Amino acid sequence: MHRPHPTESDVAAELAVVRPDLESRYAAEVPGARAAVLTRLWRALAHEPLPWIAGRAPDRDGLTVRLRDGRLLHGPASDPYATGDRVTAVELDGVPYDHPARLVTALAVPHGAGFAAELAHSAASLALSRAGRGPVDEGWPGTDWEWEQRIVDGHPYHPNCRARPGFSVAEELAYGPEHRPLVELALVPVPAGECLMTGVWPDGLRDGGRLLLPVHPWQAAHVLKRGGERVLGAHPLMSLRTLAVPGGPHVKTALSARLTSSVRDISAYSIGFSAVLSEFAESLAARSEGLLHMTRTLGAATAHSPDLAAVLRESPQAHADQARGERVVPVAALATTGLPGSPDWLADFARLAVTAGLRLLDQGVALEAHGQNLLVVLSAGGAPLRLVYRDLADIRVSPARLRRHGIPVPELSGRVVTDDETTLRRKLFGSLVAGALASTAGSAPALRDALRTAVRDLPRTPDLAALLDEELPTKALTLMRLSPGVPGDQWTALPNPLH
Repeated sequence: MHRPHPTESDVAAELAVVRPDLESRYAAEVPGARAAVLTRLWRALAHEPLPWIAGRAPDRDGLTVRLRDGRLLHGPASDPYATGDRVTAVELDGVPYDHPARLVTALAVPHGAGFAAELAHSAASLALSRAGRGPVDEGWPGTDWEWEQRIVDGHPYHPNCRARPGFSVAEELAYGPEHRPLVELALVPVPAGECLMTGVWPDGLRDGGRLLLPVHPWQAAHVLKRGGERVLGAHPLMSLRTLAVPGGPHVKTALSARLTSSVRDISAYSIGFSAVLSEFAESLAARSEGLLHMTRTLGAATAHSPDLAAVLRESPQAHADQARGERVVPVAALATTGLPGSPDWLADFARLAVTAGLRLLDQGVALEAHGQNLLVVLSAGGAPLRLVYRDLADIRVSPARLRRHGIPVPELSGRVVTDDETTLRRKLFGSLVAGALASTAGSAPALRDALRTAVRDLPRTPDLAALLDEELPTKALTLMRLSPGVPGDQWTALPNPLH
């Protein structure tokens, strides 16, 4: 099998065989891709609680980071909410490094060798994504997958923003949404009696007494070592493993590869609770006074294996009024519209998102409302009207808060359920404010101005007080990659843009 972490030279060599027409474009994109990954890495070095960092101090030329062994890192002043390819070099004891992998190798920190390989792959893969992306259509796309395929750079703050270990260049071109392919999902037949199923499994994905489980072709080739008797054509969305069937549902497939931080299989736990969560989410949306829709989970099934499972969801486009010219846009794609460049538009969007998120949190549900899960319904003129949320697997539900509001508590258990205030606020604030809103604003000043308007007239709840007065939580993404023995999320605190 091909190398799990191909370097820039590996990608160039494969391109020479499979897509020689992209060689020159790829070479031209390499410096920008290195800077994009280095920018994300420098953000982590400037703000995350990495155990080998002793202190940080701003100076006239930027920021100096002192390591516990006495060495000094120096780079530009860090705006933790900024996006783009801003950092082109970081100095370690006066020696400049323009490649993130070489910088981590020189740091020689615990678990750094593996992380350096991931960074090298992320930069190489990002250059490939930028080289192979299709042209941005004039006007606004007419389909859900076209919106999703506009997102080329991946996670706005994760150094592994485009790491796809285990994928060859040919597979990235064949499956990456930025390359706009049509992917043929294998339909693997499994006896219904051998499956755990919730919701309704459609007749079109049945064959007598067997369920036809959609399987990603990468999964079929590398993990299951089998294909299906039939295939289903679908367009990949920004998560790569979730695809849109033309005229049909969105299909979330198991993909046992590490993308950014996580292996994307589908657990029996999430299958078992999917129908309960979907019904619960619909009841919450009905309480939102029109601010928020939740995409329904239509059906979910697993052959009692995280490697062979699928979830069918309705398209978020179902929540747009086509007759009025409305469209549903993933928050991650908003930057491609030019709309966030207007301070008034950004303030309106932030008010909508913060109002809906805090209201739901007060009632007892914390959304994982990052730019992939959160979508906004826009009017024909581009005004933000309401929100759509998808993928309920990572929300957090507080029974105590639900009871306080007289809301029936769903029959849930496991990691979804918690009454811990810190966990609930981290979930929402880290994904929505430090994630979706920050990356849409693109800088701390723009985020500050939008949030000031957004919170001005909100009821002063304890959650709002925490948002106003405390530092802003966000996942310590680099610390997590450098802590392979530590399970679960790790966190850091960013300067509150409202201070």
